[in-house]
Amino acid sequence: MHTVLVVDDDTAVRRTITRCLSVDGFKAIEAGNGQAALAYLRSGGAADVIVLDLHMPLMDGWTFRREQRGDPALARIPVIILSDQHIHESPEMGTVLMFHKPARLSALIGCVRRLCEDAPTPQRTSSI
Repeated sequence: MHTVLVVDDDTAVRRTITRCLSVDGFKAIEAGNGQAALAYLRSGGAADVIVLDLHMPLMDGWTFRREQRGDPALARIPVIILSDQHIHESPEMGTVLMFHKPARLSALIGCVRRLCEDAPTPQRTSSI
């Protein structure tokens, strides 16, 4: 089962996404801001994909993404930006997929599924 970390300060949005992910067979973890998300990840919490809002209190998505990209243990986790503002590609963000709120949940979950399928898993890696 793949794990998705949903980082959004809007409780209703966060819970709706996590419920839909759970129904689709994902393990969904919630974080209300970037600081909570980093604490979860740095304490050994798993995430195959991160769904990230940009505008949050304590630590916004921009700061979270800089911290994540700077940590070799976390930098490999793919990120889907979910924002209510139009965001243009930025070197600061690195390679991310972007959805504008309100996003179609079916499209968001389809994107999560594709990212999880592309990620190496213990069953798909080969030993030497």
